[in-house]
Amino acid sequence: MPTEYKIVIADTTCFILLDKIGELTLLKALFGQVITTAVIAQEFGTPLPKWVIIHNVKDTHFQNSLDIDAGEASAIALAIESEASLLILDDNKGRKAARKLNLHVTGTLGVLLKAKRTGIIAAIGPIIEKIRKTNFWYSEEVLQEMLSLANEL
Repeated sequence: MPTEYKIVIADTTCFILLDKIGELTLLKALFGQVITTAVIAQEFGTPLPKWVIIHNVKDTHFQNSLDIDAGEASAIALAIESEASLLILDDNKGRKAARKLNLHVTGTLGVLLKAKRTGIIAAIGPIIEKIRKTNFWYSEEVLQEMLSLANEL
């Protein structure tokens, strides 16, 4: 994950998970502001913080042509229309679609790793423990890999 992007676009899952575990402000600390779409804001269901900017997708035909969730499709379409963007997507099908379009993608766990590497958080282990207590599922292999990459094993 390169250090700098012109914009960072987050999907609903990232917002919901980080909000659920009380870590939503990590996005602000890491990126300053985050961009999302009206579709994603609606999926989130409650008002997003002021540092989350909502942009509309111009090419809704392209957005609707993607065979994935509406929020992920809107995030990918917005990334296509934007310069040097990083997409935060957790759904595997959405990530594959984004990579086929040569977009830069990370997931919520990648955001946590970046937060540790930049010194915003001291460790990802306690945050992973909070994630394990939610209804969000990551394989134990993925969680162990994150801890290994963070030098926390």
